Amino acid sequence: MVRAGLTADRIIASAADLADDVGFENVTLSALARHFGVKDASLYSHVKNLRDLRTRLALSAGAEMIDRIAAAVAGRAGKDALAAFAGAYREFALERPGRYAATQIRIDQSLIVDSPVFRRTAEITYGMLRAYGLEEPDLTDAVRLLRSTFHGYCALEAAGGFGAPRDVQRSWDKVVDALHITLEHWPREGKQDHD
Repeated sequence: MVRAGLTADRIIASAADLADDVGFENVTLSALARHFGVKDASLYSHVKNLRDLRTRLALSAGAEMIDRIAAAVAGRAGKDALAAFAGAYREFALERPGRYAATQIRIDQSLIVDSPVFRRTAEITYGMLRAYGLEEPDLTDAVRLLRSTFHGYCALEAAGGFGAPRDVQRSWDKVVDALHITLEHWPREGKQDHD
C-alpha cells in the first residue's frame, strides 16, 4: 500500500534537500525511506531504483539551476550576460552543493534528447554565446571551456582550496573578464590567419 501523501515529486524534493545536507553521493533510498518514516519498498511505487532517483534529482536540480541562470541573464548581452550567467552558476553551486553535484552526473542520452531541461539549458547557454558571433563547432568548444572553468573554480572554492589572501570574488571577476576577452577573440574553426 502506498503511504498517503508520498509522491514522486515529494520524494525528489526531499532527495534534493538531503543531497544539500549530506552530499549527493549519500542520497539513498534507505535514507529517504527513513526520512518519510516508511520502508524502502514504499518508495518503489514512485521511483524504480537508486539510479532512477538520482537521474530525476539531476533533472530537477538542472531545471532549478537553469531557471536561476535564465532570470539572471534576461535582457542582457555580451559581457553583462556572461557575468550574470557565471554569477548565477556559482551562486547555485555554492548555495545548493548537493543539487549542484547532481547536475554533474552522466545521464542516459535517450533522456537528454527528450528533456525540456536540457533543451532550455542549451538554448540559454548557446544564446548567450551567440552574442560573441560563435557558431558550431566553436559553440560546443566554448561551452566546454565555460563549464570546466566554472565547475573547477566552484569545486575549489567549496573545498576551501583558495588559501591566498586575495579576495575570492575579485579573482572570480578576473576569471569572467578573461573569459569575455577569450570569447571575443575566439580562434574560430576553419579560419586561417593570413599574414
